[in-house]
Amino acid sequence: MTDMPLAGTSDELPPPLLDIKGLAALLSVDPRHDQRLVTEKRIPYIKWGHYIRFDPAEIRRWLDKYRRGVERR
Repeated sequence: MTDMPLAGTSDELPPPLLDIKGLAALLSVDPRHDQRLVTEKRIPYIKWGHYIRFDPAEIRRWLDKYRRGVERR
């Protein structure tokens, strides 16, 4: 088996995927909250067999959708 880069990517590896505990640490929430978001399909995730994983770049984009600007009065 040869080490071939994925189509359209550079030679560097993408950041590792996060598990529920890793995502909880990133978001500073309880892992049960993340599990609920997955169950309700409110957060982007990857399901591989019985494993649930999260792409850090996709999570950052998801968080940006919920970012609120500063209101000026």
